[in-house]
Amino acid sequence: MQSTFSADCRQCRRLSAFMDEVKRRHPDYHARPVPAFGDAASRLLVIGLAPGMHGANRTGRPFTGDFAGILLYRTLYKFGFASHEGSASTGDNLRLLECRITNAVKCLPPGNKPEPGEIRQCNGYLAAEIADFKEGGGVALLALGAIAHQAALMALGLKLKAFPFTHGAIHALPGELAPDGLKTGGLTLYDSYHCSRYNTQTRRLTTDMFEQVFARIRADFAAAGVGL
Repeated sequence: MQSTFSADCRQCRRLSAFMDEVKRRHPDYHARPVPAFGDAASRLLVIGLAPGMHGANRTGRPFTGDFAGILLYRTLYKFGFASHEGSASTGDNLRLLECRITNAVKCLPPGNKPEPGEIRQCNGYLAAEIADFKEGGGVALLALGAIAHQAALMALGLKLKAFPFTHGAIHALPGELAPDGLKTGGLTLYDSYHCSRYNTQTRRLTTDMFEQVFARIRADFAAAGVGL
């Protein structure tokens, strides 16, 4: 399991074959593993599921150019995490502020459903991203959906049963032992339903529900003296 992200990764045969097929049908699409996007010195790391067919898989930027990205980037802008509310292409001059976005699986999966082995194979990349995030002063993870939630815990070596997923849940994750034997501060994991078209159209996730998650993150940041 590799830990350094590569846009040339082809470790998952099913996903690689599928992206090759997509590239033949859409030669102008990115159709490769999609890197994380945002502030390298972020305080918030948003974790999605995987690139969407006509979104990140097309543009090469997470949640960019598809329906799910509309609510996400609009909300990031409203709460001060983005320079403007839209994310249409990699050339739109959008900047994320103290925020970074990645996916549990870096490649487009058929039917938007990665297999368990593909999630595990890609988890080394997520583990490395979270490690860099923590080292850079990151404090909060936001998992969009149960798979992203489980992938984050897997990357941190934590037991899934100890931190059940539910929309609006907040999990104080355990810290690590420092060389002097004292436990260092851990991350906080926030949960939200994924901002997919299906979830928003069925009203499983409303704009108000999604914004409440970000409002809590901002309130917790303010209480801890973190952020803008």
